[in-house]
Amino acid sequence: MKIIKFIICLLFALTFINAGVNKFFPYAPVPKMTDEQIKIYAAFTEIGWLMPLVGVVEIVGGILFIFPKTRALGAIIILPVMAGIFLQNVYRDPSQVGIAMSVILILINIWILIDNREKYRNLVG
Repeated sequence: MKIIKFIICLLFALTFINAGVNKFFPYAPVPKMTDEQIKIYAAFTEIGWLMPLVGVVEIVGGILFIFPKTRALGAIIILPVMAGIFLQNVYRDPSQVGIAMSVILILINIWILIDNREKYRNLVG
C-alpha cells in the first residue's frame, strides 16, 4: 500500500510541477477555450503577478507533495489552487475530461489531508 500511495502522490505532484513550469515556459498545447474562458484567462493574465504566483505555488506544493515528510504541507499549499481548478472545471469547463481529472486530483488532495489530519491538529485547535 505504501508503494501505491507513493506512486499516486508522485503522479499528483508531477502534474502540479508540470503545470507550474508551464506557467513560466509555455510548452503544453492549450485546448480550445470558450469565449467565457478566454475572458476569464485574459482577466487573470491582466493581473501580472497572479499566474507566476500560482506557478510557484504549484511547483513548491508539488515538490513538497512527493516526500512523505513534507506531504502534509504540500497538500495544504496546493489546496487553494486545487479548489480553483475544481471549481473552474465544474462551473466553466464544458468538457467531461476536465471535470473527471479535477475530481480525481481533488480526491487525492483530500485523501492526503485526511491521512495527515494529526499533523494539522495544532493548527485548528
